[in-house]
Amino acid sequence: MIELKGLRKSFGGTPALNGLDLSIHTGSIFGLVGSNGAGKSTLLRILAGVYRPTDGEALIDSQPVWENKTVKARLRFLPDDLWLPPQSSVLEMGKRFSGLYPTWDEDFFLQLCAMLLVNEKARFGTLSKGNRRQAGMILTLSSRPELLLLDEPFDGLDPVVRHLTKRLIADEVASRRMTVVLASHNLREMEDFCDSLALLHKGGLVLEQELDERNLYLHQFQAVFPEMPEIAALKEKICITSFDKNGSMLTFVARGREEEILEALDSFSPTFRESVPLSLEEVFISEMEAAGYDIDNILG
Repeated sequence: MIELKGLRKSFGGTPALNGLDLSIHTGSIFGLVGSNGAGKSTLLRILAGVYRPTDGEALIDSQPVWENKTVKARLRFLPDDLWLPPQSSVLEMGKRFSGLYPTWDEDFFLQLCAMLLVNEKARFGTLSKGNRRQAGMILTLSSRPELLLLDEPFDGLDPVVRHLTKRLIADEVASRRMTVVLASHNLREMEDFCDSLALLHKGGLVLEQELDERNLYLHQFQAVFPEMPEIAALKEKICITSFDKNGSMLTFVARGREEEILEALDSFSPTFRESVPLSLEEVFISEMEAAGYDIDNILG
């Protein structure tokens, strides 16, 4: 179990995380999404023990991460700006890692090299970004961590390798109850891959939600009216987070139980109305607009 309690991190007086409270269960795949500069990478580095919290706590199984060798030995961090020695190869780094990590699995290492089609003898300096990222994933997974921290892990990978990598990670979660925390801007991949997610904005938590429950509280509707009602009147009965009017049609996102929203909508006598499924990206945009981060504010 990962627990964040009042977690704060500032750089030169500028806050990157602002009183974050969050719990992540063992054996889950937990996604971090948010606006640029929301604090996703900072949070991963705190969990990895790279950064020390300015205030609050970051705990793994009730133990602090900072300067805790026992806890840090159980986790691996694969950053977005991955650096590997240009003159070394996957094979050479595998030999080094086998001496560093008691949990190193040589058979699994060789299996991953074959599956991900990486030339294990090629120098890192000659590899593409995608191949370097594959190499980092091979080395990381082969050490069999209990907690895997990933920052934009699929960036630069082709669709086939991306799918294979996700399957390998999911297999480790299923077979060993490995916990995964990953940050990504690719919401479509998060929707397919994660169990739960946290939406961050300006260092704070906008929402934390299990993905299979996200549509229980946020819904999108379309309705046609013979005479368009005032939005203020609708908002008195429906918790509308965003809306768009096009002639006699109103499209809006609302929070609450679907049946209760439809019942309230019917009181305005629409000639047609329907509930439209929301994608994760639409949930993200709606929540960010509610937090004041939308195109109008950015451009205005």
